[in-house]
Amino acid sequence: MNPRQLQQMAQQMQKQMAKIQEELGNATVEGNAGSYVSVTMNGHREILSIKIAPDVVDPEDVDTLQDLIVTAVKDASAKAQALAEQRMGPLTQGMKMPGLF
Repeated sequence: MNPRQLQQMAQQMQKQMAKIQEELGNATVEGNAGSYVSVTMNGHREILSIKIAPDVVDPEDVDTLQDLIVTAVKDASAKAQALAEQRMGPLTQGMKMPGLF
């Protein structure tokens, strides 16, 4: 493969990666801690919203609410990670590329 072809392939891959990154920014996933807390996150793992069921808010038991929020955030983050890997998979052909996921 000559250098010109290699450069063209790299440019094409960059375009595809930019498109996928844009799609991930527009995609959403939802993580849950039962029916008590839900976290909506985009494909870049940015939190977009948090919903808390009123019946789980107890001023005497803040620790439980905090644990539920952490659980929901972790669930959403794992789903966003899986979505990114799914979308990037065909492009990277299974290669682990630091900073992309």
